[in-house]
Amino acid sequence: MPQPRKGTYSPAMKKIEDREGDRIAKVMARAGLCSRREAERWIAERRVKVDGKVIDGPAVLIGPGNRVHVDGKPLPAAEPPRLWRYHKPAGEITTARDPQGRPTVFDNLPSDMPRTVTIGRLDIGSEGLLLLTNDGGVARRLELPATGWTRRYRVRVHGKPDEAALARLAKGVTVEGVRYGPIRAVLDKLQGSNAWLTMSLTEGKNREIRKVCAHLGLDVNRLIRLAYGPFQLGNLDRGTVEEVPRRALREQLGQLLEPPKP
Repeated sequence: MPQPRKGTYSPAMKKIEDREGDRIAKVMARAGLCSRREAERWIAERRVKVDGKVIDGPAVLIGPGNRVHVDGKPLPAAEPPRLWRYHKPAGEITTARDPQGRPTVFDNLPSDMPRTVTIGRLDIGSEGLLLLTNDGGVARRLELPATGWTRRYRVRVHGKPDEAALARLAKGVTVEGVRYGPIRAVLDKLQGSNAWLTMSLTEGKNREIRKVCAHLGLDVNRLIRLAYGPFQLGNLDRGTVEEVPRRALREQLGQLLEPPKP
């Protein structure tokens, strides 16, 4: 094995010496300092030290006894998980940066908010409830279909829905080789050449509602997410963000806030 340069910390040696803990990039992201990808870039730029030595790569595992410094400053303590409700307008995308220069949901957030990630996504033409969190691990756990959380949407479609076909969606449907799980779809009202539906699902695959509706001969021209699990859009104004109180967060999420056991 090649010997590390003098004054550096070898990731390979660290993996052999200490197999417990979290990867350094994950620890940096949890502290709210940056994203994991940014952390890996900072490590490559030799800006990160562990126990006084520059590290060579992101495979280093960090435990409670390790001291981490970035640009000579101690790593901030990890914040507890926090959650925000955001009323996303149509026209915003849910990525942090867009090469095309389109507005993102992060452009509208208050400047004093910590770094956040979205829990799931809404495409550019969709609107309604988007959840944000400062903890990427919590985001990934809440996105899993195994969590069993229902996503509920108000959907306006062009065309006249077949109520029998809508009812059959409760058994799941295959569209262009992709299997979608059970969807509860209810016709609320007809409005000229359009109709309003309420649709509820637990998987939330990419553009699921639009693809399933197209399969039924319906063109979605408005899509509003009303609820994600126990969290509701309610009367939150468009473009507004509101933090979920920590007590309510603990009551609603319970063990989902705890890191998964190895």
